[in-house]
Amino acid sequence: MQLAMRYNSAALNSGTNYYKNALNKIRGKSVLIVIPRFEKRAFLSLASLSKAAHELNKDLKVIIPNKNSKALEVLNDVWACYKDMKRGVKNKATQAMSKFISITKKKIPDFEALFIPPNTIIYATKSGFKLNDNVLDYKPDWYRAYRLITLKKTCKLIWDKVFGLKQHELVNCSFELIPNKDMLELPLEDYLDNFAIMLQMVATCPGKLRLSTATTRKSQLEKPERISELLNTLLGCELEKEIKEPVFRAYNLLSKELKLSRLDYPDTIFTISGKGYYGMHAFGERIGYPTLNRKSRWQSPTQLMLKLPFYPQTRHEERPPITRIGFTETLPIDNFINSCNIDWDAMRATNKKLKKKIQGCNELFVEGKKKDSYKTELRVIIKNRKIMLSDGDARTKIDMEYYRETGIKAGRMANIPAGEVFFTPESISGSFIGDVVIAIDQSYVLNHKEPIIVSVENGSYRIVKAPKAILDKLNKKKMESWKMILEEEKHNSLPRAITELKKKNFNRIGEFAINTNPKAKLCNYLIVNEKIAHMIHIALGSGFEPDRATSYHIDIVIDAKYQKFDIFGTKQGKKVWIMKQGKLLNHNL
Repeated sequence: MQLAMRYNSAALNSGTNYYKNALNKIRGKSVLIVIPRFEKRAFLSLASLSKAAHELNKDLKVIIPNKNSKALEVLNDVWACYKDMKRGVKNKATQAMSKFISITKKKIPDFEALFIPPNTIIYATKSGFKLNDNVLDYKPDWYRAYRLITLKKTCKLIWDKVFGLKQHELVNCSFELIPNKDMLELPLEDYLDNFAIMLQMVATCPGKLRLSTATTRKSQLEKPERISELLNTLLGCELEKEIKEPVFRAYNLLSKELKLSRLDYPDTIFTISGKGYYGMHAFGERIGYPTLNRKSRWQSPTQLMLKLPFYPQTRHEERPPITRIGFTETLPIDNFINSCNIDWDAMRATNKKLKKKIQGCNELFVEGKKKDSYKTELRVIIKNRKIMLSDGDARTKIDMEYYRETGIKAGRMANIPAGEVFFTPESISGSFIGDVVIAIDQSYVLNHKEPIIVSVENGSYRIVKAPKAILDKLNKKKMESWKMILEEEKHNSLPRAITELKKKNFNRIGEFAINTNPKAKLCNYLIVNEKIAHMIHIALGSGFEPDRATSYHIDIVIDAKYQKFDIFGTKQGKKVWIMKQGKLLNHNL
């Protein structure tokens, strides 16, 4: 039997049972899988292997390096040093580690647990996965190639048009493992498609590519997978080791003894995400990573490396961004191809035309036809807010337009697929009907019969009506996001001005966007649906300007065509029409 006539579910299940029998015999929760060189059979076998491990409630960390893994070398040296320290060995390295752990534990009491080595390490060999003294067969037979030529063409376009990737550049790619049944709310086939897509991203990548992934969490407050969290902390501290604070001075001593400067940073990040979260990065939430002038602090190494324009910390950070990022979701292959195998230059030209129309308007008026007892009717104040483009453009590390405007070297981020013109409203009032999809901890499908109804007054929103399951998840997300603000406030890991800003913006509308991708088609995923031409989307929470930051961003897509939207702006006292009866005007979409 095959899944949707594409993948061999019998082979997937057989492989899962095979690996479960082997993994059931090992003790402990933490499992590291190392594939020293990218090997197609080993990579595809991770589908069954991860499904098996997660059904047994184990945590996985997968590392697939580009040639020699400096990260793996560092991890092995750190684990060896920790073992020596626990055995009572006295040398400069163990003393430096003891001091670093001791200082950090004042803020993070359970910090030392990060240094415990994994319970099990599985190595990929030519003949199979080596688990202790056994070699487990590869189980890749679930895979069936689908639309291979077009998929390869699409992947090449992304490397070229989104990233402009060069041969010398180092790329970090992450993908999704198969979660356990409790986490599997998205279609299983979509997770398998994520393997198929990543396989062709690897095959077409012109740069130096390495892959990694790890078990995700249901809650953003949970502890992350342990190996990922250790590596993330080391990466962040390595960037900050010259900062004159006790914790970083202690780390600097450890770095020198273990030569942790071997850790390198990617030029580009490409990631596919599914349901769930990384978890709470304790070092970032309780200590933070200072800007070079120590006027502000970052919450994660990734934030520091990206230095995006809308982060409040960016204006204080003297160091330029060192990487750029493009990301997508576990999309079905058909939707991935439809929305990304496009004329990127033509879409960007369309976006610029629409931006020019909106730029200079003081406000937009949005009105839809009445549906049941509700209708979308909004007054969106723009004033001097920046009109932005989702062009899928991460071809440079530095956003040159932003640099010319501000003198600040900020970074680049790209949605894959792309296609929207958006801004952070100065204010917004009225109500709207969200009837396509909402993204919380994953994308959730809405519909015309059970939409989410949102009322907005002076920029602050209130949920009038929503399906109970959606409302419960949204409230949980907001509760956890509020707790994270309080955590940062309690530990002073962020400047007081930023935590106050996050509180102030917590119930505000952060984004108003008009979608422009001509080929994107309706699916289960927000990242595609928020790009479908003749639809719009509105985000609750954080905006895309530094003064509108908060701790969450929840997008809601609205079917403007179904609701027959009229959208027009006012510019110098005249109407500027954007949309009539749910159709974008003069944009050939």
